[in-house]
Amino acid sequence: MTPAIIAFVVLLLIGAPVAVVMAMSGLVGGYTLGGERMLGIIADRMFSGVSGFLLIAVPYFIFTAELMNQGGLTHKLIAFNNALFGRVRGALSHVNISVSVFFAGLTGAAITDTVAIGKIMIPEMKKQGYDAEYAAAITACSSIIGPIIPPSVVMVVYATLLRDISVIDLFAGGIIPGLLMAGALLAVSFFLAWKRGYPKQAPTPFKVAIFAFLAALPAMFVPLIILGGILSGLTTITEASGFAAVYALAIGAFFYRSLSWHKVWQALVVTVRFSGVVFFLLATSAVLGWFVTRSGIARDAAGLITTASDSAFLQLMLVCVLLILIGTVMDVLPALVVIAPVLVPAMIQLGFDPLHFAILMIVVLNIANVTPPVGMTLMTAARIAEVPYERAILASLPFYFAYVAVVVLLALFPILSTWIPSLLH
Repeated sequence: MTPAIIAFVVLLLIGAPVAVVMAMSGLVGGYTLGGERMLGIIADRMFSGVSGFLLIAVPYFIFTAELMNQGGLTHKLIAFNNALFGRVRGALSHVNISVSVFFAGLTGAAITDTVAIGKIMIPEMKKQGYDAEYAAAITACSSIIGPIIPPSVVMVVYATLLRDISVIDLFAGGIIPGLLMAGALLAVSFFLAWKRGYPKQAPTPFKVAIFAFLAALPAMFVPLIILGGILSGLTTITEASGFAAVYALAIGAFFYRSLSWHKVWQALVVTVRFSGVVFFLLATSAVLGWFVTRSGIARDAAGLITTASDSAFLQLMLVCVLLILIGTVMDVLPALVVIAPVLVPAMIQLGFDPLHFAILMIVVLNIANVTPPVGMTLMTAARIAEVPYERAILASLPFYFAYVAVVVLLALFPILSTWIPSLLH
């Protein structure tokens, strides 16, 4: 076990790609367990890691989101939400949050949501008198709601890694936590808008609001098609993702008439690139996961957590701190595939509900995306806003503390994650 850990740490410190780190450390670990006869298992583990039928949904989800971006459907959602909040002080701040809820999860990566929404919202917020650092902070912090509210590529990946939880339960379990996160951000946004005197907009005429709603309605049907098909039992996850991609292509090309062949090609290129990254990570994580299972690391991790504290709540908080530390230096998907095979079996051994811990883990890893010193989502938003990263960090603190409160609630009350899934059984 020690050589594998040494290989893992050394490769990570020298900046090797995460997929290479997992493959090589799993390879070293397998050799230490059984010599050369164990090495033949590596290729089989890599193949089994990406051979699940469920994973076909991943490129479809990514393609759907890219078609929405390329076809300008994000603009329609923003216009509709702007019509809802227009007369409220700090309207664009609230719109930024609500659009992230409508746009939630299709890309599977918060940083993609940040770019898609931030390139539109941040310049407009600056133009209307919002502080540039505030615009960056609210955009980054609202973007991490995306992978929590279903549909979510992150949850599909999790269900593939840890096959004791269905992706339908994960989707259903993310609804309340995602809405809690949005509610917490809106509460902070309303308070700061009132305290700082952020601008109001002119009330939107009723006719304009109706037209904005009708224009955005086809775009809002995309997540409804996915969730409705899955939760009603009419389609599988894979079928729903395929229907959503065809629907997004059809409305972009024929209803909005904003999708050209060039834009569809660009969406395909992005889909192939991002899917390749996801599948390579999954293949190599299967190698590391196999080694973790055979070596007993999960059992040792459970013992270490138990010795740290007897309180279930404190144990969860210690794990959350560990997840934040890992998530600050790694993106959500790589962090998930590295740490989940170790932590999840350990937490199940300690008696924690696997669905509750899965949702908590996904939430915390996404919050790590806006946690310094790295916080790639916040850093990306700061670049779009053309503001120093340090100022964006300070502006994000009120939203960050709101998220910490949500994490504490989720840790204390597992029913927030498990209630809706329980209704489906």
